[in-house]
Amino acid sequence: MISEKYNQYHFILGSKSPRRQHLLKELGLRFEIATIDLDEHYPSELKAENIARYLCGIKADAFNLELYPDNTVLITADTIVWLEGQCIGKPKDKTDAIRMLSLLSGKQHTVYSGICLMTKERKHIFHSATTVNFKKLQPEEIEYYIAHHRPYDKAGSYGIQDWIGYSGITGINGCYYNVMGFPVQRFSDELEAFLGGELKE
Repeated sequence: MISEKYNQYHFILGSKSPRRQHLLKELGLRFEIATIDLDEHYPSELKAENIARYLCGIKADAFNLELYPDNTVLITADTIVWLEGQCIGKPKDKTDAIRMLSLLSGKQHTVYSGICLMTKERKHIFHSATTVNFKKLQPEEIEYYIAHHRPYDKAGSYGIQDWIGYSGITGINGCYYNVMGFPVQRFSDELEAFLGGELKE
């Protein structure tokens, strides 16, 4: 449960993700949602967790916090799938989703979520990593999942909380909720340290 001391802050979640919104609500944090459409390209030299860290940072920088109350705390996030040196983002269409899930089939990949906390005075970025193992997926399983769950808003074309997570994932190492797009426990610790003044970035 989020401490009542956080009631003095005005939290903004800069994310359209219904999963992030749900997890923050379940944590007990009161917040408003505000989003800015952004070109999410990143420098080609960035790899793995640094991509997620960069993207959550530019999402935060897109906000003009001078337009908000002084007690505002902005939360932004980005999640990527990293497989064999390749960043796998959200699919553009069904063909792309099939391609992504076929790449993940029978392999281990890593999910990185970057989280940015920002006030008018400070900015702090951290990330969480979870390794995920998929069984060998049959083409009909991939087709079924895409048809019934339409994972077009999800990095890697899948949601661990969906049918494919029940039937296709053989194990994970790390935070389950990180794979959903928001490492809740790590966020709680980082938020407490950030608002307690322990983090000075």
